[in-house]
Amino acid sequence: MLALILRFALRNPLRHRLRSLLTLAGLTIAILAFGLLGTVVSAWYAGANAASDKRLVTRNAISLTFPMPLAYAERIRAIEGVTDVSWENWFGGVYKEPSNFFPQMAVEPTSFFRLVPEFRVKPEEMQNFLRERRGAIAGRKLAARFGWKIGDLIPIKGTIFAGDYEFILCGIYEGARSSTDEGQFFLRWDYLNERTRQLFPGRSDSVGIYLIGIADARDAAVVAQRVDRSFANSLAETLTETEKAFQLSFVAMTGTIVNAIRIVSWVIILIIMAVMANTMAMAARERTAEYATLKALGFRPGTVAALVYAESFALCAAAATAGILLTGPAARAIGSRLDNLFPVFQVAPETILMQIAAAALIACVAAALPARQAMRVKIVEGLRQAG
Repeated sequence: MLALILRFALRNPLRHRLRSLLTLAGLTIAILAFGLLGTVVSAWYAGANAASDKRLVTRNAISLTFPMPLAYAERIRAIEGVTDVSWENWFGGVYKEPSNFFPQMAVEPTSFFRLVPEFRVKPEEMQNFLRERRGAIAGRKLAARFGWKIGDLIPIKGTIFAGDYEFILCGIYEGARSSTDEGQFFLRWDYLNERTRQLFPGRSDSVGIYLIGIADARDAAVVAQRVDRSFANSLAETLTETEKAFQLSFVAMTGTIVNAIRIVSWVIILIIMAVMANTMAMAARERTAEYATLKALGFRPGTVAALVYAESFALCAAAATAGILLTGPAARAIGSRLDNLFPVFQVAPETILMQIAAAALIACVAAALPARQAMRVKIVEGLRQAG
């Protein structure tokens, strides 16, 4: 019986090849689009998903744009549960033209890369970075984007920290995992602070955020409270949270866009579901006489319905396979063009599972009504149509 159902599932779509091919193409495009939109959503959360559970981020409680004194570093280091402290400032300069955007951070050179081991720098390149006051380290993808090589002079025009800067590329870091952001640019905080002290004395010795290492991820909430209590009622009160929560706060600012993308992806599935349902309804009407004949030969209504479901699943399985296979290359092509917006643009396993689930849902819903009609076909009326 199973062999009969499988034979019908494979042969029936070939009986009307043009209709089946058009339906298959539409399903493939829908599954592909669903996967790509899911990948966009995953890319939005890439920074939060890659965050370490053993790092905290401390910022000014008023806003991220308000700085904190450098003197906070030693007080944070003395707090119970803290293993390491680093600090950084958002630089936000322009490389040649505004469209060449990429994240630029002025970091404390030694402690930052100690706290963020997923940014892997060769030892000799790190030593050059520590020796060169104007040194910089760029991610592998960022360096490839602009064709930078070790030793290149990189001119950047400051915006937040006004002035013309020239940095020497001392190293190129690689991510420890494929999901690590390799599109960032790091310069030395002490060099930036010296320039700031010369040009804007009132803004020197100020920190944008503190990056805090903790011994046990389970103590994150307790340590965060200790940090914030240490600076309560000060001129610059703090807000300390996990690195993941800090990253998610940026995602929350664009939550409406993310929700809109999710809605569009499911609208695509609903539209192709209607197309698939129409195809299955047409196929079922054309085979009314065949279903009646099968019933006359003693096949049960459930078997007749199984034939309809099998054909629907065969079409959707073929489309899902093609759509999933195309999603990877398409995501790589799109990611290479949008690496300034989405430094990590990879198809997650969850996205593939969602594509499979969407294809199965389409197959079930599209075959439901035609299968019900096939089960209710009366033998006499069906054979009359055959005559």
